[in-house]
Amino acid sequence: MRTPAASPRPPLLSRRPEWAGRNYLLLTAAAMVTNLGTHGALIATAFAVLESGGDGGDVGLVAAARIVPLVLFLLIGGAVADRIPRHRVMVAANGLNFVSQGVFAVLVLTGDPQLWQMMVLTALCGTGQAFFNPAAEGMLMSSVSGEQVSRAFALFRMAMHGAGIGGAALGGAMIAAVGPGWVLAIDAAAFAVAGAMRAFLDVSHIAKREAGGGLLADLREGWHEFIGRPWLWSIVAQFSIVVALVGAAESVYGPLVARDQLGGARPWGIALAFFGVGTLAGALLMMRWKPRRMLLVGTLGVFPIALPSAALAVPLDVVGLSAAMFVSGVAIEMFGVAWMTTLHQEIPEDKLSRVSAYDWFGSTAMLPLSTALAGPAETLFGRSEALWGSATLIVVVTALVLLVPDVRNLRRRTKEVGGSAAPAKTAAPNTVAATPTAHPGS
Repeated sequence: MRTPAASPRPPLLSRRPEWAGRNYLLLTAAAMVTNLGTHGALIATAFAVLESGGDGGDVGLVAAARIVPLVLFLLIGGAVADRIPRHRVMVAANGLNFVSQGVFAVLVLTGDPQLWQMMVLTALCGTGQAFFNPAAEGMLMSSVSGEQVSRAFALFRMAMHGAGIGGAALGGAMIAAVGPGWVLAIDAAAFAVAGAMRAFLDVSHIAKREAGGGLLADLREGWHEFIGRPWLWSIVAQFSIVVALVGAAESVYGPLVARDQLGGARPWGIALAFFGVGTLAGALLMMRWKPRRMLLVGTLGVFPIALPSAALAVPLDVVGLSAAMFVSGVAIEMFGVAWMTTLHQEIPEDKLSRVSAYDWFGSTAMLPLSTALAGPAETLFGRSEALWGSATLIVVVTALVLLVPDVRNLRRRTKEVGGSAAPAKTAAPNTVAATPTAHPGS
């Protein structure tokens, strides 16, 4: 007896979720590429400074040199990204990052880089990031719609952070084996590949912006959108402190503790990799969990971000530090998905990049000061005392944000309503954010 022929399985692309469109796949792949390079390069930069004879203060100055132009140009970058096709801004920014990281790699591999040279090159990289971040976040937010947006954001971030796990571990191992120069070269190549991928993004689904009253008018309009929402500006104010403290701990104190008490770059790379594993686990959790009070759950998830600073203050061994980093990664991902879902729900599509720019600006405004002062603070108070102070302050400012009614009470909508972003379903995407914040990576 003949059995009916089995129906052919549908092709893979036809089985993908409705929100996983062509743009989503391109941007997810590009974010994975850049995060693979960037997570290793962050470690490599610090050790390039130390191997050239620098100290903790010099590491802080180089880190600050990246953040200063990021802060200065973010608002302009957001206005530009809401005026011209966002993918063009992203490609141009990736091109600048490719050049700056490539030259940095050549200097490290061929000679003895000077402090001012490293500061200039990292400043160029920060400039590219200032234009990239608002454009990338706007593309991501405008790429998905419907009730599964939080799942889309969680999956995007899970892929992005998954690449960061490998990047951090590989970067630490490569620095120990062949030095930081080759890690910087890989990061430059990653920017080139990702920029080429982003050049193929389709922005035809995004309505053209009408000519406005100029750059300043665009910035004022974005400011009114930002300041009119207490939940938005209060959380950004909170993260201006949190990001500054975490940035100093990870950019300056972490490498110093690793060098002096943990045995070098490899243990610090392992700890950062466990942070990546934590973000992966957190994203997986948020793919399945849709809390109604998104901001309340997200803000409660900020408290454990203080754990790595406390672990470095003790300091714990690599096992204890890695555990603290893992829990911190899970917690920040809870906040990150909740934050992105809230922005998608509450902010109009044509203002996403400008609001994102104010978000990035507020969140990173204090980073140059914190990284530049990390070395002097260590000298004045002691490394352990500075880290304990950071952990305590993170807990205090997070508790204060819970006093804002909108943070406690804003609820997820089951259907999109007028005034919220309502992008086309056929398109999709940073990453942030490769920072300890909730943004897409570059």
